Amino acid sequence: MLIGAHTILFTPDADADRAFFRDVLQFPSVDADDGWLIFALPPGELACHPADGPPSQGLYLMCDDVHATVEAMKADGGGELGLYQPKHATAIS
Repeated sequence: MLIGAHTILFTPDADADRAFFRDVLQFPSVDADDGWLIFALPPGELACHPADGPPSQGLYLMCDDVHATVEAMKADGGGELGLYQPKHATAIS
């Protein structure tokens, strides 16, 4: 039985990105080994969109007020990240 989804971000500076998720977004994590952090994510959704080119992936974190969240992240020194304020029904209970 499936128990969840494991999202992987391939990035040129994994240490900086781990620090961003730990320090700025304050996602809880476990140390899988030698500082290799695995983060708990908030509830999520999966959507399939048509593409004209090759397949690709994207990560957007959902928020209830995109403008307030952007301002809070700027104040915390947050990096660049896709944010999404849904204006439609969500699959999250």
